[in-house]
Amino acid sequence: MANKCTEINRCNQRGGRMLSIVDLLEAESLPEEIAVYLMAAVNQKEASFMVGANPGGAGKTTVMGALLNLVPSSYQLLPADSLKTLEEGRENHDETPKCWICHEISRGPYYAYLWGREARAFFEMADYGHLLATNLHADTYEQAYEQICQDNGVPERHFSRMHLQLYLKLESQGLGRVARKINTVYESTGDSEHKLIYDGDGLYFPHPAEVSQLVSESEFKQAYKQLHEMRQRGLKDIKDIHDFFL
Repeated sequence: MANKCTEINRCNQRGGRMLSIVDLLEAESLPEEIAVYLMAAVNQKEASFMVGANPGGAGKTTVMGALLNLVPSSYQLLPADSLKTLEEGRENHDETPKCWICHEISRGPYYAYLWGREARAFFEMADYGHLLATNLHADTYEQAYEQICQDNGVPERHFSRMHLQLYLKLESQGLGRVARKINTVYESTGDSEHKLIYDGDGLYFPHPAEVSQLVSESEFKQAYKQLHEMRQRGLKDIKDIHDFFL
């Protein structure tokens, strides 16, 4: 457990406590149904995920950390910090499933930032049964596709293996206050093109269990009960959320 929380906190670039899915819900960063859907997709269906937003400080790393907190406890969280690390991870298989974390798809000379050949190697890890988690500077699905598949040469089949894609927006609330919200959510089964599950701007609010091909109604109901229990017990810290799923 300590290792998992350490890896989540290592993503933190701005200090303070890394937030959980409960924190995001209470901050009104996403509707409850989407919080439940994301819990079911990541914790029960073991979905890989990517979070996008163009501006710095939009909450990409915060949302990625909250979702990493939901990765099943059987998975070891590992930083995708270099091409060498990824190649060694590809060659040295064992029975412990892994979730590889790229802190950002970017040219920046920072820890676990990947671009070009390294980014392609990261996305390829899905072929070996690993989960993937990352974020990038993109406001829309189309921008992410251009950046990943065209600029970095990642094959479309690997792009599809990023089961969940979330895009954020900053919303002015006046008097200098800004709300950070999940604006769109896309889903792929891993073998299909992504489809829109939620669109805050377009007022597209279907019930996730009715449109998702990844999460079943029973899985959604189970995640709903789990989230309700977390809130009832006052669980917010990532350590408490991790322990809840043990």
